[in-house]
Amino acid sequence: MVGLRTPSLVVVGVMAWLGALLAIDREVGYGGQLALGGATLAVLVVVCIPLGAERRAQVAIVVAVASCFEVLGSIIWGVYSYRLGNLPVFVPPAHGLVYLAGLALSRTRLFVHRPQVLVRLALVGAVVWGIVGATGVLGRYDVIGAFGVVVFACFVLSRRNRNPQVLAGVFFVVVALEWYGTALGTWTWAPVVPGLRLGDGNPPSGAVSGYVIFDLVAFWAAPQLLAGVRALLGWARRRPTSERS
Repeated sequence: MVGLRTPSLVVVGVMAWLGALLAIDREVGYGGQLALGGATLAVLVVVCIPLGAERRAQVAIVVAVASCFEVLGSIIWGVYSYRLGNLPVFVPPAHGLVYLAGLALSRTRLFVHRPQVLVRLALVGAVVWGIVGATGVLGRYDVIGAFGVVVFACFVLSRRNRNPQVLAGVFFVVVALEWYGTALGTWTWAPVVPGLRLGDGNPPSGAVSGYVIFDLVAFWAAPQLLAGVRALLGWARRRPTSERS
C-alpha cells in the first residue's frame, strides 16, 4: 500500500481491501473473522506508516471512538446487527481505513484544487438520498436517515469545521460500503429504531453522520493526545535516576 502522497492508489487499495474483506466474511465463522481482523489491522498499520504523528493520532482516535459507538449502536441499542450477532473484530480497524480513504479521496487530483466541488457533490447526494429514502421508494420510510442527513449537512457547513472536504470524501466511501455491506448481509439495519419508533433505511441515508462524528472528535482530540504524550515523555526523561529505580 502506498502513502497519501499517492492518494488515488490509497483510495483504490483501501476500497479493494474492504470489498474483499466483506465478501470473505460471508463465508467464515468467528475464527475466520478473527483472522480477518488481524489482517485488516495489519493493512491499517501499513497505510499509517508514512503518515505524520498527528494523522496517526487521528486514526487511532477514530478507531477508539468508532468502537464505542459500534458497541452502543449494535450490541446494546440494536439499531443494526451484524451477521453473526457480534461485533466482528475487523470492524474497528476498518473504520480507520474508511477515514483514510475519505481523506485520500479529498486529496486526489480531481478534488485537491477544487475541494468545494467534492463538498457540494456530497451535500447534493446526501440530500437527494435523504428525500428519496423518506418517501419510502427504497422499501422503507427512512425517517432517521433524513435526520442524519441534516446532521451531516450541519457538520459539513459549520464554520468551525476546517476539514469539510475530508468529511465529504468520507461520505462517498461510506455510501459505497453501506450499500455493499447491507447487500451482502454483513450487517442489517433495524426497520424501526428501538425506543424511537421511527423508520430507518437499510442502509439509512444519514448513516454517514455517525462516521462524521468519529472524524470530528479525531480532528479535535489528536493535538491534545499528542501534547499529552509529549508531556508524559518529557516528564519521564526529567525524572531523577533514583526515582526510576
